[in-house]
Amino acid sequence: GCVTLRYTAPLKTVFISESLGYKELRSTAHKLLEFLFDYEVENNPIFFHVFSNGGFMLYRYIVELLHSHKQFSTLCVVGTVVDSAPGSQNVIGALRALKTTLGPKVNVLLQYFLLALFAVAVFLLRIVVYPVTKYFHKNHYDAMMEHPAPWPQMYLYSRADRVIRYRDVEKMVKVLQEKALKVESFDFITPAH
Repeated sequence: GCVTLRYTAPLKTVFISESLGYKELRSTAHKLLEFLFDYEVENNPIFFHVFSNGGFMLYRYIVELLHSHKQFSTLCVVGTVVDSAPGSQNVIGALRALKTTLGPKVNVLLQYFLLALFAVAVFLLRIVVYPVTKYFHKNHYDAMMEHPAPWPQMYLYSRADRVIRYRDVEKMVKVLQEKALKVESFDFITPAH
């Protein structure tokens, strides 16, 4: 059998902390990797399944720790499936994801206020000032293109996805293949996110 660790990042972390440049998911990544040693499975093959941008944000820090941390570099990672990710500077897709996450229980006026506030913040921080801020905090997309995982990866995506642009996924795959990494992809064409 397999040992499975599952983690879903909180709304605040994905849509606020990480969007504003706080590396909150880095400590989560560290804790998750420590769990592998706590469960004494560090010598077993490890496989990651990463879903959407929230999962990809966390995966970015896991990869960084596997590259840089002496204890974690001994883990035997055999591959990753990246499902419906990554997206790059897609404000509209991020707004759709946030609207879905907020759901119908949130007051409509509050929902639109939060969406407007988020859109302005992301536009300013991740598009307008990003050419300057990327020198001390790269977004997850650029960080993973620059320092990718060395193990095999499979990217699953759909052209009909309204949250993650298929062109972002295809660009990531192309860049990683140009680095001679074993990367494959599959476009499901019609399903949504």
